[in-house]
Amino acid sequence: MRLYSVMTPREVQNTIKAHFTPLELELIELGASGGRVVGKNILAFEDVPGFDRSIVDGYAVRAADTFGAAETLPAMLDFSGEVKMGEKAPSLAGGSCFYVPTGGMLPQGADAVVMIEDTEMMGDLVNCFRQVAPGQNLIRRGEDLTQGDVVIEKGRRLRAAELGLLASLGITEVSVYRNPLVAIYSTGDEIVPVHTANLAPGQIRDSNALALAELVRRQGGKVVQGGILRDDYAEFRQGIEDLLPNVDFLVLSGGSSVGKRDFTAKVMQELGETGLLVEGIAIQPGKPTLLAKCKGKPVLGLPGHPVSALNIFSLFGSCIMEQLQGFSGENFPATVKAKLVRNIPSRQGRTDYVRVKLKRTGEELFAVPIFGRSGLLRTLADADGVVLIPPGNEGFLAGRDVEVILWD
Repeated sequence: MRLYSVMTPREVQNTIKAHFTPLELELIELGASGGRVVGKNILAFEDVPGFDRSIVDGYAVRAADTFGAAETLPAMLDFSGEVKMGEKAPSLAGGSCFYVPTGGMLPQGADAVVMIEDTEMMGDLVNCFRQVAPGQNLIRRGEDLTQGDVVIEKGRRLRAAELGLLASLGITEVSVYRNPLVAIYSTGDEIVPVHTANLAPGQIRDSNALALAELVRRQGGKVVQGGILRDDYAEFRQGIEDLLPNVDFLVLSGGSSVGKRDFTAKVMQELGETGLLVEGIAIQPGKPTLLAKCKGKPVLGLPGHPVSALNIFSLFGSCIMEQLQGFSGENFPATVKAKLVRNIPSRQGRTDYVRVKLKRTGEELFAVPIFGRSGLLRTLADADGVVLIPPGNEGFLAGRDVEVILWD
């Protein structure tokens, strides 16, 4: 009987990062780059902002002309006109001021802005009831970015904020890593296509393929549905060899379940460049997970039970996707704090992900554990998130505040 070396989740993540490299780069339009990962440092080719500008509605002044101004003794300045948005501001003479709107260009010679609520207009004079210091209520040219600064670092995922920043610089194209093409095979003699109307005794519709495909698409990948592989060694191996050259990442749903594990492991071991990289994870659900590197590409063998398959792909399939996409940051999952309504048992030495449903009573949020075997899809659909129990813990007691990782 073959013995397997079980890894911790962190060891699996490190293994993925050590063995797989990003895909090639492609140049795409900025408007189509949301969610993609930058493949090269992007530099600013101009200062941002490109001119000194006001951050309030008020009067551009020389700060020295307002020194000592107060409610009882205002500084009186000559009104020289208004700065028009989008136009070059005129020069400012001593003892005078220009009205400038928020975001407007400061006149040459001005070094501060008095907020309009601290002033009063009297004919051709402006009374300033508060003194300002040099640099007050304005942004200097290049204060946000100076020409030559790194705007976006390589390995960063582009969000709305990054797109807006690049657009402000006039950048219309970006070099990003290609998104992976992911093939999904479902395996097992009991698995039949999802459109099968009447199930024969012992048959199961292929629910995993569609659910896994949605997880792939949410992370920017494209999906190739390979269909169903029977429990036949020759068919199994041939199916992998046929599809692998045409994709970037191959997922075997049901390829690591107990009873098929040695069969799947044998094929992955034979096709793998260094054999199996992962042959078990100290995690629940999803312990019998397999990972190999075949023809330079990741092949992930998931347990067949739906809860285990989706849990493992969310944790480690997503990690593989990020590695292929060139993402070098760290994802921080969305969480909420809630109070447990009943005990959650756990076993020391493994990481447990326990499904929970969230319920609100008044101002308090409660987490209700959903217990059930990993083959029960209803428990997955009912869950709002999961609670992580670290390997050195024997469980959590009811009444404890826990962080719930929201289910995507």
